[in-house]
Amino acid sequence: MRTGRWGLARIVAGLAALIVTLVGLVVLAALLTAQRGDPDLYPPADADSIGIALVSHGWHSGLVLPRAALTGAGSGPALASIATRFRAYPQIEFGWGEARFYRATPTLAQFDLGLALAALFTPGGRAGVVQVVGLERPVRDSFPYSDLVPLRVSKPGLARLLARLEGSFRLVDGQPAAGGPGLYGPSLFYDGAGRFSYANVCNHWAARLLHAAGLPITPVLDTHPAGLLLDLHWRSGLAPQPPSANLSKP
Repeated sequence: MRTGRWGLARIVAGLAALIVTLVGLVVLAALLTAQRGDPDLYPPADADSIGIALVSHGWHSGLVLPRAALTGAGSGPALASIATRFRAYPQIEFGWGEARFYRATPTLAQFDLGLALAALFTPGGRAGVVQVVGLERPVRDSFPYSDLVPLRVSKPGLARLLARLEGSFRLVDGQPAAGGPGLYGPSLFYDGAGRFSYANVCNHWAARLLHAAGLPITPVLDTHPAGLLLDLHWRSGLAPQPPSANLSKP
């Protein structure tokens, strides 16, 4: 009996040591990959800052921008075309992901492990798409069951964010190539630039847009939406707003 208990204690101790080691490696990787913000861009010092929002849908994050900003400094033909096509909507959500998995996974209930593994670990990565969604109502009303982080960016920061967002679209004859209806609401998929992989997931994409606007980011944490929310709260002092508690699901 004592031998059995001693063996079990050793196993538990070994597992505890393994967990501590793994946590330590994650923390070390987070510290080594952390990227500083640009104090000349963020936080904005002027009263003419622009309000945007990061939205976390549980497995995927998107960025909401005012449509009127899409034709300003930093934008190009892709965003100008989208601003015209979605002119009826005051705000627009942008999301990026692997083409097959993104289209096939509107919610976690449709999660396909095979598609997920192929998206993450195909050598050289896989083609991406950008989903563009027109929002008629304020962000919280449009996404009552999602976590969101409202923030304000400077005009120069927004221009850099837009320039990076513009580069997310693949152009055909100088225009963004639409690829069919999106997952919800008035939305479209567009052919994306860049390759999706475990080192470049949708939440990394959203974090890098924010980094272009001057915010600090931590790519290791930003791999998952929960980590991205924690990162924004930890390094930028932005408090995420949880889903509305006073709204009942339909």
